[in-house]
Amino acid sequence: MLAHQIGYYSLILGFFFSILIIPVSIKNFSNKNKVINNKVFSISFFQFFFVLVSFSGLILSFVNSDFGNETVFNNSHTTKPLLYKISGTWGNHEGSLLLWLLVLTLFIFIFLIKSNSQPKKYRILTLLFQQVIIIGFFLFLLKTSNPFNYFFPVPKEGLGLNPILQDPALAIHPPILYLGYVGSSIIFSSSLAAVVEKHISNVWAKHIKFWIFVSWIFLTFGIMLGSIWAYYELGWGGFWFWDPVENVSLMPWFCLTALLHCILVLEKKSMLSSWTIILSIATFMLSMSGTFLVRSGILNSVHTFANDPERGIFILIFLFILILFSLVIFFVFHKENDQKIVKINWLSKEASILFNNWFLMYFLSVVLIGTVYPIFLEVLSSKKISVGPPFYYKLIIPFLIPFLFFMSIGPNLNWIKSEIKKIKIQIVLSFAVSLLISFVILNQIGFVGLINSILILVTFYLFFITIKDFFLKKFKNYSQIFSHFGFSLLILSILFNSILSSEKIINLKVGEEFSFREETIIFESIESIKNKNYKSIVGNFKIKDKQNNFLQLKPELRIYNQPVMITSEADIKTTLYYDKFLVMNLVKDYEYFNVRYQVKPFMIWIWISTVILVIGGFLSLFQRSYEK
Repeated sequence: MLAHQIGYYSLILGFFFSILIIPVSIKNFSNKNKVINNKVFSISFFQFFFVLVSFSGLILSFVNSDFGNETVFNNSHTTKPLLYKISGTWGNHEGSLLLWLLVLTLFIFIFLIKSNSQPKKYRILTLLFQQVIIIGFFLFLLKTSNPFNYFFPVPKEGLGLNPILQDPALAIHPPILYLGYVGSSIIFSSSLAAVVEKHISNVWAKHIKFWIFVSWIFLTFGIMLGSIWAYYELGWGGFWFWDPVENVSLMPWFCLTALLHCILVLEKKSMLSSWTIILSIATFMLSMSGTFLVRSGILNSVHTFANDPERGIFILIFLFILILFSLVIFFVFHKENDQKIVKINWLSKEASILFNNWFLMYFLSVVLIGTVYPIFLEVLSSKKISVGPPFYYKLIIPFLIPFLFFMSIGPNLNWIKSEIKKIKIQIVLSFAVSLLISFVILNQIGFVGLINSILILVTFYLFFITIKDFFLKKFKNYSQIFSHFGFSLLILSILFNSILSSEKIINLKVGEEFSFREETIIFESIESIKNKNYKSIVGNFKIKDKQNNFLQLKPELRIYNQPVMITSEADIKTTLYYDKFLVMNLVKDYEYFNVRYQVKPFMIWIWISTVILVIGGFLSLFQRSYEK
């Protein structure tokens, strides 16, 4: 009860300081002093501090199982392990929005501290634009999504957390993803402030680049954690299902990826300023649109939390205001004619970046249409359709070929203009090596289709050319090389995983066996194990290969006590070459089990390549300049 009261009143105090900081900042903006008043820093700190206290109060309410708190009652239970009591804080609609607010206030406070070298008016305008977003979230929480609603009498037990969310990867996945989302809010606010103050320059680009890369790093890592969770928790053996809520995290990632390349061009050549601002606005708007789609309940997904029209309408109106507000500022204050317009040569580094930006926008458009079209169709005609993986594969995969080609040659071109006759022999040699290796591999695995064959070739080309650059460029621009290498490894891993994967689905009784390729899978026995908040039915499977080597796999069914729900937990044997994936589901009366056995080549390399991508982004934070 005490934690609940502290959390609620701290939230109100945080809202008070968010209002207070506006007149103080405006007054400081108007005076001639070139230094931001210490009051602004103090109020910004107290704003963050009270939101932190509020969030801590909610965590304590979950840890102490305070079921008088409606949020705790709906999302917790006394038998839940401590980790999932804590993660239950953000495993729901109200708590996740409070976490959003916490990161919003933290990031603007860090921005104020880290931007000392920037003009005062630009910093204060960034703070004011950020406050519009922060106040919107405060109003949303206090009006429609209060995490501290209390009722009497206090129930003895809660309803529990969705069992599929009770997982270590999903415990840390949302906070990391939110760091990526909320980081884009700083980019948004900073861009609008820079437009108003005519501060769009290479100096601003160098300054905001830090926030772009921080946001991209967290968003990439958060998406990876969600993908890993989906792979081993949902029981179908895939790492990406094109679920609508997966897609809404991928769309801002496309925008951020395009933006981090554009900001490098702006930093180096003072070009693409308008496109940079548009991408900055679009990235945050896509993050907010994802929030609307998830929180409104109009998407049917294991990820969604809310199903309240009032909440959806609030976010929709707030999103509309932000879009209108940002577009008015852009068109009123950003004067392209006042800038020096430079013609871009088609054979230059900046041209290759621009081409790849177009491809990224195309990929974004495909995902956006595939996600939003079923919603509009249902509204207009009451017909429900689902857009599945074939839609995305047919529209995206062919265009990956030129995208990867430009990624390969772009870093080896000069700024402004390159001469075809001066293209280095190493680039041609890398292509020849890629062609030879692709031919050998395709000869071994058989014909996989023209598109996949060409895609394997250009991906290997990117793979080898980044290795060549790493050594021949004497470790210059290592962050870009790391990221491009990681991306080539990611595409290769996904390609060979999809081409070479094999699967067998069969219904079995205990004691039966089946043959699959060169292996025999024996269903030996089942056993029951009682845990704190669920009971496990564990299947003992023995896999025998043609050399009579044995592998033991133990998938399980978990029957949770609150809420009562059965989940399937796969058992996975991972090596550097393949994953052996086994999951079982009950068919009827514990007599038959539906068994899904998969061999997934190079699965671990999908995660390793994503980590390399993240490392490349992380290294860029310590790389002083893009290129000498």
